[in-house]
Amino acid sequence: MTSAASSVRSLAEVLDRELRDRGSSIRATKERAYLKSELVHYGVGVPGTRGAVREVLRTTELKHDDVLALVEALWGYPGDADGMNRAASGTPVYELRSAATMVLIQKQDHLGAEDTDLFERLLRQAHTWALVDPLAGDAIGPLSEQDAEFDPILERWAGDDDFWIRRSALLAHLRPLREGRGDFARFSRFADAMLEEREFFIRKAIGWVLRDTARTRPDMVFDWMLPRAHRASGVTMREAVKHLSPEQREAVLAGPVRRTRRTRAGSG
Repeated sequence: MTSAASSVRSLAEVLDRELRDRGSSIRATKERAYLKSELVHYGVGVPGTRGAVREVLRTTELKHDDVLALVEALWGYPGDADGMNRAASGTPVYELRSAATMVLIQKQDHLGAEDTDLFERLLRQAHTWALVDPLAGDAIGPLSEQDAEFDPILERWAGDDDFWIRRSALLAHLRPLREGRGDFARFSRFADAMLEEREFFIRKAIGWVLRDTARTRPDMVFDWMLPRAHRASGVTMREAVKHLSPEQREAVLAGPVRRTRRTRAGSG
């Protein structure tokens, strides 16, 4: 093992010890049930995990390959819960996977579109919004805004069979649009194609991005949402209208009602 690889492995071990020490078995049990997770859980909240990651990164200088190696080590690091033999278990740890996403977020300046294979693999293996959302929204989103080489990647993701990948294509727009920038035309094209999907996590993502976009540009969201209100799910609608004016909200929410009434009248 090279010195660089040994150093990265040592960082993973440090984070593992730190997170185990901060853990709560009660929280671990509840969180594992809530997320329907098959991973080992130590029972550490997001602030505690973020603090441990920040402390390790503050004292360590990592280059691009080191960042990727650390993320790989954390993502696959086997858990040690309830006295279980670590090597025999082989089951990764939720908090260490969460720490891996935080490393990617905090070290964005080391990353780019050339790292898409890693991002995509983690998204496909995550199987939970608690890992997918920060990866897509807080890591990939800002990177894709800065690098046009992400454009064809997001286009491909928007049509992927895996709904977590499609959700990621939507949430990559979240932070830029929330902050008054971003490519609303591309997001709206993706959202329009997915608007009638039955998958809850797709419906929620569309509404979430629209809701946060409306914080600064409610008229744009209203103009997009009004003619599509009859196609949108209740989940999407409830999120999308939260920051619209009372008049806009009423108009959007009334759209499906009017359509339903016309349909019933015509069929009678």
